[in-house]
Amino acid sequence: MNEMMRDIRVPEDWDRSGLPGWCYHSPALLELEKQHVFREHWQIACHVSDVAEPGDYRTMDVIGERALVLRTQDGDIRAFHNICRHRGSRLVADESGHCRNALVCPFHGWVYNLDGTLRGAARPQSFPPLDKQEFALKPLECEIWQGFVFIRFAPGPQPSVAELMKPFEAELAHYRSADMVPAGGMWTQETPVNWKSVRDVDNEGYHVAMAHPALQDLYGSTYYDEPFVDGLCRSFATYNPHAGRRWSVRHYVNISPENPDLPAPLRKAWIYFGIFPNAVIAVTPETVQFYQEFPLGVGRTLLRGGIYRRREETRAHRLARYLACRIDRDTQAEDVQLTIWSNEAMTSDAFAGFYLSDLEYGVRTHHDHLRKALPVVTLDEAPGETEMAAINAHMAKGDQP
Repeated sequence: MNEMMRDIRVPEDWDRSGLPGWCYHSPALLELEKQHVFREHWQIACHVSDVAEPGDYRTMDVIGERALVLRTQDGDIRAFHNICRHRGSRLVADESGHCRNALVCPFHGWVYNLDGTLRGAARPQSFPPLDKQEFALKPLECEIWQGFVFIRFAPGPQPSVAELMKPFEAELAHYRSADMVPAGGMWTQETPVNWKSVRDVDNEGYHVAMAHPALQDLYGSTYYDEPFVDGLCRSFATYNPHAGRRWSVRHYVNISPENPDLPAPLRKAWIYFGIFPNAVIAVTPETVQFYQEFPLGVGRTLLRGGIYRRREETRAHRLARYLACRIDRDTQAEDVQLTIWSNEAMTSDAFAGFYLSDLEYGVRTHHDHLRKALPVVTLDEAPGETEMAAINAHMAKGDQP
């Protein structure tokens, strides 16, 4: 057993049911989720190495919001709404890029300094005097933790990122993730399911033995999940003693060199750190990565992530990283199919709800976090779509629906 695991027990009398099926296909609930689950909780925007030099920027369009993360001339990393203060145009159109010392709106040519202050409007004589701070870009909460850039679109219940992530700080620090660099850029993928179906699959390892032959070969017998507690969960595994029945796994465990910077229990470990509501930071001896999902609609979800490597790596490290990515790629494709099958059932009258194993306690505790954020999902029957927000607000005050 990993010496760093948290001492968490599954209650003997826990309720094995999950969220009711209506929660997976309600447009009104999705609007509440966008605000109270996504905007009000910390989101990973990128890694510091994605905006390595002054003027580098990265954008993120999710849940009806447009974020802009950039490095200022002073070397600081700031985050803003990607919205010009003149007419609301998208200030930066590309997903990533570089500007020398200013941001210029492509609509009318308003110019902003890299710290977000207004430098000047085009044809300034056509306006009254403009206060450079009053018309500055709207800032977003932004915090850097172990190299990852977190943003938040609206104030919410979570504490600072540093306080939130404190239980994982010591373990993840061994990987020196802040010093890593991009390994192939960030990626996105769309999938035709509700976002919660993605998280339901990712929050439990009960399905690994049946659905993920490569992972089962690599670490199946050692894998275990911890439930969500105070917005965090964790899954841990080390290589099976006789791993190598599959091509990618066999070559990966033979090629992957031990990282002497890691303590012994982590040198052959894959660890997944889950962050409510929708993100995971995953580590192997060669890489650190993050992945997350955002709703595009009731039945459409954006998958998004980035992979990072050590700045200096040997040929063996590169090969091991390639093989690990092959294993991850196959696993993701398998998970996408599982989410589609599960999500399809949510609209059927035959769907009677979840009945969860002890090994799926992570699903239950994630759902408990959703119930706390949106008490309306505790109802077995769906409220009327036009009544959803009012009933949720009523229940959030402690009143019965």
